[in-house]
Amino acid sequence: MSADRPSLELGVIGNCEVAALVDESASIVWGCLPALDGDPAFCALLGEDTGEDVSGIFAIDLRDAARSTQRYLRNTAILETVLHDAHGNALRIRDFCPRYRTRGRMFRPMMYVRIVEPLQGRPVARVRLRPRCDYGSSAPRTSRGSHHLAFHAPSFSFRLTTNASLSAIASERYFEADEPLAFLVGPDSAIEEHPLGLATTFLDATRAYWEDWVRSLAVPFEWQEAVIRAAIALKLCTYEDTGAVLAALTTSIPESPDSGRNWDYRYCWLRDSYFVIHALNRLGATRTMEGYLRFIKHTFGSDGSRRLQPLFSITGDPEVPERQVAGLAGYRGMGPVRVGNDAYGQDQHDVYGALILASAHSFCDERMGSPGDEALFNRLEPIGARALESWQSPDAGPWEFRGATQPHTFSAAMCWAGCDRLARIAGRLALPAREVHWRNAADQIREQVLSRSWNPTRRAFCSSFGGDHVDATALVLPDLGIVSPHDPRFLSTLEAVERDLKDGHWIYRYRHADDFGTPATAFTICAFWYVNALAAVGRREQAREIFESLLARRTRLGLLSEDIDPSSGELWGNFPQTYSLVGIINSAVRLSRSWEEAM
Repeated sequence: MSADRPSLELGVIGNCEVAALVDESASIVWGCLPALDGDPAFCALLGEDTGEDVSGIFAIDLRDAARSTQRYLRNTAILETVLHDAHGNALRIRDFCPRYRTRGRMFRPMMYVRIVEPLQGRPVARVRLRPRCDYGSSAPRTSRGSHHLAFHAPSFSFRLTTNASLSAIASERYFEADEPLAFLVGPDSAIEEHPLGLATTFLDATRAYWEDWVRSLAVPFEWQEAVIRAAIALKLCTYEDTGAVLAALTTSIPESPDSGRNWDYRYCWLRDSYFVIHALNRLGATRTMEGYLRFIKHTFGSDGSRRLQPLFSITGDPEVPERQVAGLAGYRGMGPVRVGNDAYGQDQHDVYGALILASAHSFCDERMGSPGDEALFNRLEPIGARALESWQSPDAGPWEFRGATQPHTFSAAMCWAGCDRLARIAGRLALPAREVHWRNAADQIREQVLSRSWNPTRRAFCSSFGGDHVDATALVLPDLGIVSPHDPRFLSTLEAVERDLKDGHWIYRYRHADDFGTPATAFTICAFWYVNALAAVGRREQAREIFESLLARRTRLGLLSEDIDPSSGELWGNFPQTYSLVGIINSAVRLSRSWEEAM
């Protein structure tokens, strides 16, 4: 890591098994092993030290470094960093995680690959490989072989295999990088092939995989680069072994400076997963939905009797108790660093609708390998029954308040959406009795939600029944279908959001105090919800203008975190945030000119 303080100007590499974050100087500063929610062997992003003293890092340092450039190879998850020194020398680093199809299945090992090549002159470099374990509290035991260094931690072991000098790596001394070098960090088992040859094979196959995957996407005519980058990043936030979708790849990046709003997002939220599945489906990437349906099937059993909690581990474990760790100081020293998330024990009634909505697409997409059928419908009906029972009960709401519960409008609207979609699915399956049942249930809920959330004094749909606070989820109500975007009540609600929550082109999720005070940063996805609402009510040109300004606030690699400071534009919150990436895709699809119009 550079001597500068950490930032979220980070690249993401991954293969749906592991992932890593790489900073501008080509240092791996975050990476969990052996899976996406594992112990961060590379944890410098949350460490206290910087510069020469930093630990939890895998750095390739160029002596007398002057500047760097960074990009993704077009339409891939392969990151290229070029380091330039003060003397005209340059070094190129290509970082990726292998992913490609071979022998009839996807090859996606627990592995980071780095290929380092002299690009200009005679660059002099060194390697600093300083993994940690137990969330930064200790260093793993090290052993050395003829072509590898092995690292042994209590919960996992891994090794670096390379054609570089092990002595130079172990002593962290500078050497002339006059030939291509490969560094493979993976399982603690022997690699028989030459490291550089194997790394090059992995590079070519992985590049071909991502180019083919992108070629299969149904992208909008406009903003294609932004959509493709968001789609790849969303793919990297999935755990293919189980089909789980992660909310983000990090833990404890604060939502705002010194706020204490430091949460672990390396888990599968049912609500977030629905939005991700919906966005990728709009691009034709249906395999993610198929994997997620498999996750649902294995996690919730066959009869729908298991409690639907807001989040699960990526393996489907319902228990993810929250704790604070002492071995890491936190992002820029802003602790605490948390592992686990106690929101798993909350009641959030929107999860019933989220699960049904995530499954609904499978009933009407003929491309699906296993399309939705009556058996899946029978599994969803008990979840709909839970929605029907719970829609007006108090819960923690979509923002996961820890201090109080209320009957939240968004939760109730999602319960309505679940019942509404069950009625539509029953109609497609020619189940008239079930269609009538769920249509009657949905109609009853809709009438009550719209009347009980409407505040005539505020002239807005408020965040809770009988409440007087407006929150940004009101912007989603037309997309769910519970109210028309042209309904005078929604138009008035939109005005209330603009008046109460808008700051420039950004939208706060709410402005009232919660358990941690008043939010100090805008919640990024809410700005995209606002864009979509503007388009829905006919303010399309304004929506396009704002959308362009939002895209301009992405990192230089096209990514977004959870939150943003509207005044400075600085990104905060966990990274990369799937919610925010979903916003890019959905708004681009909604606003883009059609291919027919453009061509």
